Amino acid sequence: MSTQPQPDNTNELTIQDLALMKGIIDLASERSAFKPAEMAAVGTIYNKLTNFLKVVEEQSKAAQEAQAAQAAQAAQVEDAAPESVEE
Repeated sequence: MSTQPQPDNTNELTIQDLALMKGIIDLASERSAFKPAEMAAVGTIYNKLTNFLKVVEEQSKAAQEAQAAQAAQAAQVEDAAPESVEE
């Protein structure tokens, strides 16, 4: 049995990575790591990142709510189905 090589995921960027980047920008700005001339560019990227993460979070919540509603509806259908009676 041969072992398949695992794909290299170093080029992947996840939502968790983006949230971590937002935290890094927060920390760096609190520590005055950016020069005044850089603040506008950093702020623009930070705002874009914040808005993107907010949209992703809202979509995730909506998907979870839709999935929960479907599961509840499926459970109601199963409960409402007449049971077969064996004679």
